[in-house]
Amino acid sequence: MRRLFSILVALSITTPAHPQTKPAKPKPPSPAKSTPLTQQERAQQLLNRFTFGPRPVDLEKLLAMTPEKWFEQQLNPASIPDTALDHRLADYTTLNLQPEQALQLFPDRFTIEQIAEGRRPYPNDPLLIAMYEVQVAKFYRDQDLHKLNPDGKPNLPPPTDAEAAAQKKIDQETAAGIAGELFALPKNQRMLTLIKLPVPDRIAFTTYVAGDQKNLLLADFNPREREIFIGMAANIGTPKTIINELSEAKILRAILSERQLQEVMADFWFNHFNIYIGKDSDNWYTTSFERDAIRKHALGKFRDLLLATASAPAMMIYLDNWLSIGPDSLANGVNPANPHSNRGNKGLNENYGREVMELHTLGVNGGYTQADVTALAAILTGWTVERPNQAGAFLYDYKRHEPGPKQWRGHTISSEATAQPGSPTNTQAGLKEGIQALTLLAADPHTAHFISYKLAQRFVADEPPPALVDRMAATYLSTDGDIKAILRTLVQSPEFNSKKYFRNKVKTPMEFVASAFRTTDTNPVNPAALVETLKTMGMPLYYALPPTGYYITADRWMNSSALVSRLNFSYSLTEGKLANQKFDSAHVLALGLLSQPQTSQTPELSAKEKSNRANFSEALLTSEPTANQPNQGPLDSTGQNIALRVLESTLIGGDASAQTNQLINKQVIEIPSSNSTDTLNLLTALVMGSPEFQLR
Repeated sequence: MRRLFSILVALSITTPAHPQTKPAKPKPPSPAKSTPLTQQERAQQLLNRFTFGPRPVDLEKLLAMTPEKWFEQQLNPASIPDTALDHRLADYTTLNLQPEQALQLFPDRFTIEQIAEGRRPYPNDPLLIAMYEVQVAKFYRDQDLHKLNPDGKPNLPPPTDAEAAAQKKIDQETAAGIAGELFALPKNQRMLTLIKLPVPDRIAFTTYVAGDQKNLLLADFNPREREIFIGMAANIGTPKTIINELSEAKILRAILSERQLQEVMADFWFNHFNIYIGKDSDNWYTTSFERDAIRKHALGKFRDLLLATASAPAMMIYLDNWLSIGPDSLANGVNPANPHSNRGNKGLNENYGREVMELHTLGVNGGYTQADVTALAAILTGWTVERPNQAGAFLYDYKRHEPGPKQWRGHTISSEATAQPGSPTNTQAGLKEGIQALTLLAADPHTAHFISYKLAQRFVADEPPPALVDRMAATYLSTDGDIKAILRTLVQSPEFNSKKYFRNKVKTPMEFVASAFRTTDTNPVNPAALVETLKTMGMPLYYALPPTGYYITADRWMNSSALVSRLNFSYSLTEGKLANQKFDSAHVLALGLLSQPQTSQTPELSAKEKSNRANFSEALLTSEPTANQPNQGPLDSTGQNIALRVLESTLIGGDASAQTNQLINKQVIEIPSSNSTDTLNLLTALVMGSPEFQLR
């Protein structure tokens, strides 16, 4: 840690000082405002902004098909095969389930308690029955351990250390015996045999089966059987698997998907319409929120996206609109047919009414008042969730809706006259009020400007150029909020294609980790480890607590602690110390040598340089160390310089500063390596830890 920190501090010297409110961040030289990007730089700009990092071959491919065609192809993700990603995601069953199905497969404690107490029936599926039997048994055991006598002492004293050790040994022996029986059976009979065992044996086996045996068994199970095994092994009522699968799928999509623009936009919109997965039943609602509300509409019309998020149970739970009840509604005891009815003490919840204007549409300066917040909250009463503790769907409950016309932002919102009270048509009348209000918000010029500003901030600069934002807003209004059209305006703008805004955006931790894998063409074999890495970097996936989501500007991500975390990650990755993740620095270097495109703007290499590169590439490809072949000797100075130059070109997309190169070379000298692999690993880690790699 001390060595890595000293390297980081040295490299951080290359970043300029800023006021205390904005920590130091990498900043490239500022070229003239009017200088346009070259064709190659424009291709790099598209890859840096609309992917999670270019792979070694991406620049060459993009230049071959032209930036314009590449961008249009990415705007139509359904036309792009994504076979490798689809294969990896096939194991994550919960990604394609409705919330109620996911909760049934991975129940929470409330569901287990209901079944244990007979207030909810067991499912019909034999595999689910077997899992629930295990969970109910664990529930009873937990109750016994926590039950107190009248004198306040435990009714069942916890086992002593000796007793616990003896029981563990017995359970381990039981697990070993069961493992032997299962492996003697054909693969398709193992789970069927396991679920017929007595419940205590199932618990012992799923808890204590040896690691190697467990991994082999899980590999032979089909995805459904694997989920059941994990469910039996889990603690009581922990739908953690749903969250884990969603988080791992997100990092896999960012790294492996061919539909990179869709993934970047899904990430952008989820952050814009942020929800906190740790709040109540959002544990099991977040997957469908991202899939059916965010991803489905990420490249469509903004109005459709807004309505989808507004009616999503995940948003209802997160911002509490499901609790909002009209003060004069039937649900609050007010009956228009009975003038003597007594009003209850229920009322409006204004959380969503405020945030949908401040953060989702108009912006904080969008010209609304507190009275507008209250009025919109009243308009949206009745928008709720059916059985939220059991993963029910969105529900409009007319009994909760506040009756009467509402004055809101100069509009009169009312649907009272559509039918007589209590008629079937009238039961949905208030739903139309909410749709009308949200539609007006989506069409408002303030929304057009705010959404355009946020998009320009994500894809152009932390402080986006006002003229560009205005043109994007004009496109928004003229196309009824067509997200593709707005992005075209952005990409075709002189600002996006200016050197002033080239490599000026700092990567978030998510972007940094994903780009480290993409630029080195490394297969993420353990996505769970990457999810944990993002936690240590301050960006746990789906756990941004405030409705603002995570910051997309540099001021929150560039400080000494963040840089240390990033360099430590780079070092662990390249040294093969990141949860058994394989890394091949020679492969990275060889790809860089062989895939760098030559364009009219690329300086012509000298004959000597060409010869050195060719010889070095050949040496890498023919002398890569294997399990039966020792590492080659250390790189000489010429090889080291070639390696550094190629790594920077491959990972950064250009040369690092002279100061960065000087410090990297100094560290390599001070930390001598006995072989070329160690030197390449160190060089790769230092390039990924450099200020230049932090930029996109």
